[in-house]
Amino acid sequence: MARPLHIGIVGCSAEGAALCYRTICHEGAALLGPHAHPEVSLHTRSLADYVRCLDSSGFDGIADLMLGSAQKLFAAGADFLVCPDNTIHQAFSLVEPRSPLPWLHIADVVAAEAQARGFRRLGLTGTHWLVASEVYPEKLRARGLEYVRPSDEERDRMGQLIMDELVRAEFRPETVAYFQAVISRMQARGCDAVVLGCTEIPLIIDDRNSSIPTLDSTRLLARAALRHAIDGAR
Repeated sequence: MARPLHIGIVGCSAEGAALCYRTICHEGAALLGPHAHPEVSLHTRSLADYVRCLDSSGFDGIADLMLGSAQKLFAAGADFLVCPDNTIHQAFSLVEPRSPLPWLHIADVVAAEAQARGFRRLGLTGTHWLVASEVYPEKLRARGLEYVRPSDEERDRMGQLIMDELVRAEFRPETVAYFQAVISRMQARGCDAVVLGCTEIPLIIDDRNSSIPTLDSTRLLARAALRHAIDGAR
């Protein structure tokens, strides 16, 4: 087999980036043979740099941080880029035209999977920045899919739990129960699946403990990157 494309990962939060990286490496073997996976490079700035920009709605600053990583990954030989962080995709429209490399968009990958599986109405979970944004609604509407945002109280509490616990690899049973309750309320509002729209949420929620099917944005992006790398083999 020809050499797969070199995947560049633009990281933001450590746990989400690590899960994306591990998924690419672990699942590559099923497609490429024992212990095999595409070449992968990862670069990330301090999460604090991103949080400062998010708190001030500084999308230009977020774009500059992402582009800085993109330039370093380009120099390292990457062929294309992914970002396993849903929230900072708010700056994607500022990043893509200036990027030295093409990207896969995490929400587009998730929306495509939802459509392929026949889901019609999706609940949105994630940071308070993400669920208030148009990152997912834009991609879901483009495929004729409906969505439900959490309540303001749920949005703020999820955001607090993600930033105070999940990004620090703190996983408490009470936090799992809170996300399960939010998802159950979304099911009651007619959702037939839920987007795990923070790349750390799949570390505590999956199809085994959710009342409705889950769309794991982290692993779906990693698998899309694997397929793209293999399909574009040189």
